Amino acid sequence: MSSKALALFTQRRTQYALGRNVSLSETEIDALIRQAIRLAPSSFNSQSSRAVILFGAASEKLWNITRETLRPMVPADQFASTDGKMNAFAAGVGTVLFYEDQDTIKELQQKFPLYADNFPIFSEHSAGMAQFAVWTALAEAGIGASLQHYAPLIDAEVARTWDVPASWKLRAQMPFGSNEKAFAEKAFIADETRFKTVR
Repeated sequence: MSSKALALFTQRRTQYALGRNVSLSETEIDALIRQAIRLAPSSFNSQSSRAVILFGAASEKLWNITRETLRPMVPADQFASTDGKMNAFAAGVGTVLFYEDQDTIKELQQKFPLYADNFPIFSEHSAGMAQFAVWTALAEAGIGASLQHYAPLIDAEVARTWDVPASWKLRAQMPFGSNEKAFAEKAFIADETRFKTVR
């Protein structure tokens, strides 16, 4: 079966070898990320997803913050691996910080008390869809990315550094840049393990 959507999803892969050899300008990438998040679906059209988009030195600073946050937690004889990861993430063009606005969730809980317990879950769904939308849009533009999760370890310092609203909860970080290595073949588990079709 031929599908333009599935073809785009196939392009979206995890890329750790990032560079700065991209054809789009920072302004164009910024607009692409914003539009992808705008178009991502959200429960009750809550539009709870937020983003801080870092380029260049700001992105490098994020990964230095992460590095120094992790330094006292990682054994010294194992830190070289962590340091290498931070350098790889910082080598790209930028990083998207994905947030979910907790004030939006609270407002929905008050407005629709019957679903109050579910709105934090719905928010996580929205976050995932926003991340997938951005990742796919970047891939279609020839830009590689990966999804990282260093929250809540870095939350406070990141919030101080970029004046992030207190109601925004950090959910993921996406370093992005040019694809500096080819992708390995992706393996899939057996359909019998993953799917069940009922007619």
